[in-house]
Amino acid sequence: MYLYVSYPSFIKPWIFSGLPIRWYSLMYLVAFALTYIVFKAYQRKEKPLRSLDEDLTASLFYYAIGFLLLGARVGSCLIYDDFAYYITHPWMMFWPFSEGRFVGLPGMSYHGGVVGCALGVFLFSRKYRQYSFLSLTDGLLCGIPLGFTFGRIGNFLNGELWGRISDKPWAMVFPGAPTFSTTKSWVRDMADRIGMEYVAGDYLNLPRHPSQLYEAFFEGLFLFLIIWLVVRPLVRDRKPGFITGFYLIGYGTVRFMLEYFREPDSQIGFVIQLGERSEPLALFLSPWNFSMGQVLCAIMIIAGLFILLLRSRSAKESSK
Repeated sequence: MYLYVSYPSFIKPWIFSGLPIRWYSLMYLVAFALTYIVFKAYQRKEKPLRSLDEDLTASLFYYAIGFLLLGARVGSCLIYDDFAYYITHPWMMFWPFSEGRFVGLPGMSYHGGVVGCALGVFLFSRKYRQYSFLSLTDGLLCGIPLGFTFGRIGNFLNGELWGRISDKPWAMVFPGAPTFSTTKSWVRDMADRIGMEYVAGDYLNLPRHPSQLYEAFFEGLFLFLIIWLVVRPLVRDRKPGFITGFYLIGYGTVRFMLEYFREPDSQIGFVIQLGERSEPLALFLSPWNFSMGQVLCAIMIIAGLFILLLRSRSAKESSK
């Protein structure tokens, strides 16, 4: 009996064979559409944005989405790829060809997207000063987690961003994941535990946490329900910014914990390594080794706490 799951063979990253259109790209469109729908629902319920008409709402989304995509791509290249190369060849960040083939823009960074989206919304708020930056981010962040659910489902359909090696019965063998030699004792031990057959000297593709699905649920649907059903009603009569602060803290905390189930980027490894050395990166050996994603999430949490502190102080001063 096999104690693992094989990645479904019928799932392909391409929507149409022969065309460079991936499910992940389609999921971006679904995410933007859902965020727009939730934002419109927020508008009908919350006073600060009721006067935002259809044209201004469309303009806001053009700013937010345009700068989100820009920030996500730039962030991916500078944070997770070859910084020295891209800083000296910035135009290559948006060059969609590789070795004569059209490959699109394969790398996108969530945290870079957050910075880009924030910049876009800030520029919109500067142009239309009757709408504050934080009131706009509050509205957008009510829907962004729901949209993010489909972004991570897109990662799963692409068979990318897999998790660390696991012997859980729901752990999954991803076709594109690195393999490991059975000359290593830990590889043989894992194979024996999960009932994976092998011949001495084989390279095995071991099962991993489907971390994309963990993130889709907890960073997406779960966080959306908490913000929409709990946080939004609680802060309805307060000054703008509380939803933004809670989102940054909530996402940062959830993603920080889920990073323990996700394999760190091989080209970066651990940014902070205080515990036992993990070799390979796909093994979890210590909670004191921190990935780039965890460092960036810690910054998000600090930023969220800072916003909540400022908003709380402002609310107290206005009530005096």
